[in-house]
Amino acid sequence: MLDVSVDTVELPLRTPLRTAWGTLRTRSILVLTIVGSDGVVGRGEAAPLEPYDGVPFPAVAAALEQYAEILRRSRGRSGAGLVDACRDAVDLPQALAAVDMALWDRAGRREGRPVAALLTDRAAASVPVNATIGADGPDAAARAAAAAVEAGFDTVKVKVGVGDDLARLQAIRAAVGDRLALRLDANGAWSVDEAVARIEELATVGLELVEEPVHGVPELREVRERVPVRIAMDETAALPGAVGAGAADAICLKVSRGGGIGALTVQAALIRAVGGEPYLASTYDGPLGIAAAVHVAAALGVETPCGLATLDAFDLPMPAALLPVDGRIAVPPGPGLGVDGPLG
Repeated sequence: MLDVSVDTVELPLRTPLRTAWGTLRTRSILVLTIVGSDGVVGRGEAAPLEPYDGVPFPAVAAALEQYAEILRRSRGRSGAGLVDACRDAVDLPQALAAVDMALWDRAGRREGRPVAALLTDRAAASVPVNATIGADGPDAAARAAAAAVEAGFDTVKVKVGVGDDLARLQAIRAAVGDRLALRLDANGAWSVDEAVARIEELATVGLELVEEPVHGVPELREVRERVPVRIAMDETAALPGAVGAGAADAICLKVSRGGGIGALTVQAALIRAVGGEPYLASTYDGPLGIAAAVHVAAALGVETPCGLATLDAFDLPMPAALLPVDGRIAVPPGPGLGVDGPLG
């Protein structure tokens, strides 16, 4: 039998993040804590973001309350069996992710090993990450890019799709030259024809890839066929069959959207089987979500910079072990997820 609790945590951003889907000022997450009869604790995080993924916070909170009753009544079931039992009750990936994370965290703590070491005996010691620049004005973007270079990043993701994209990218290039690879994220803001025109225009500054220029599998495939820049899938990955459709050069995986650690390893194998490249990112998740993604990326040997360097955007102290150093985040060395408490 497990003791179970669910708590809400509010994470205010130091500076609001402007994107094509809106402006993010505060992040609300749900932290699930489970404790076994052996006293070993496991924690997981549910991080829905309705303006981005369309999943209401109250729906996830209600699902977690149902899951809590299932977990409290559990006897003799394995981690996978418990996740399946919760899914049978309510199939909501953002809530299932918290259960899956907590069970992996508890398993690692019980064995005294990091989650990455439970996933593979060949996990990388650290994961490359990109910096993120919101859809701000050119001067602010240039300052942010210069700060990213100073901090040791070699890749930056720039939010686009808000009208002043070319001026922002030109300002970044003027500030840092070729010291940063530029990745764009349009959050599905464009139609196919708009995406082709915008990408051809913006490609003049030199681009690593463009993430989610349009929404939908056929739409992404068409854009990919018409532009000379690599195309990545993000939000579209939530659609049935999208991950294995072969419609993009790379696919951005997210622990919350995918339903947890176990599900992401399966998705990554499928992506690679059809010739794609998986990498991971967060929707400004909390420390538990970031830690889970770092463990998965390290176990998968991902070398495409991941969008996980987001914890320092919050106006609260964050675990130092999960902050980037020279453009990489080290795998937390402690047992389980390596995060002691909801915020470390």
